[in-house]
Amino acid sequence: MKSISPADAHAVADAWILDVREDHELEQARVDDAHHIPLGTLVERLDEVPRDRTVYVMCHGGGRSAQATEYLSARGVDAVNISGGIMEWHRAGLPLTIGGTA
Repeated sequence: MKSISPADAHAVADAWILDVREDHELEQARVDDAHHIPLGTLVERLDEVPRDRTVYVMCHGGGRSAQATEYLSARGVDAVNISGGIMEWHRAGLPLTIGGTA
């Protein structure tokens, strides 16, 4: 499985970030341009994930995004896990929105 640090993912121009956290987690913190598909719905929403570009996958701490990355990779998607999830993104001081609704 390929992985990338939050800082390196953020540095990718026009990165397609997939956030696989649950809706209530987005209310706490989110990356504004990320695409949201909760892990539990990824199988039925697989067609929403692009196959013509790299997809950078994040969750809260890196576990669910690792599962999603493995699943997507097995289906021909160039998927990369964002190590440490949104917690590491926040610790790195990268832009995100705290609170509110998505």
